[in-house]
Amino acid sequence: MDLPPYSPGLHKLVTLHVDKTEKLTSSTDFVTVTNSILEKYSLEKVGVVVHDFENNSFTISFCLKESHICIHTWPEYNQLTLDVYLCNYLQDNSHKVRSVVADYITYFEAKIIKDFEINR
Repeated sequence: MDLPPYSPGLHKLVTLHVDKTEKLTSSTDFVTVTNSILEKYSLEKVGVVVHDFENNSFTISFCLKESHICIHTWPEYNQLTLDVYLCNYLQDNSHKVRSVVADYITYFEAKIIKDFEINR
């Protein structure tokens, strides 16, 4: 089998400002949105862990066949951090990583505070 040169994938890390704090406190809504995003981009969920904190913030990790999506919210600061990484086993998934992050920015109606891309 002839394979193209391998690049492990794009890892995108963003910190976002969100005015609507209710979106930073509803882990259930985030899981619903993420399941829709996974279906939209044909990504396969392996598992998910959700933890809600006493201050109504949450942290969630989606383990994907392709890698992961993780979030942590700070409603008291109107912020969240988002971590999206998709591997490039047989295809370049960089466009999917950027599109997934863009979909979250739209969902949260967020402003970007920090935006890092790491080509692994």
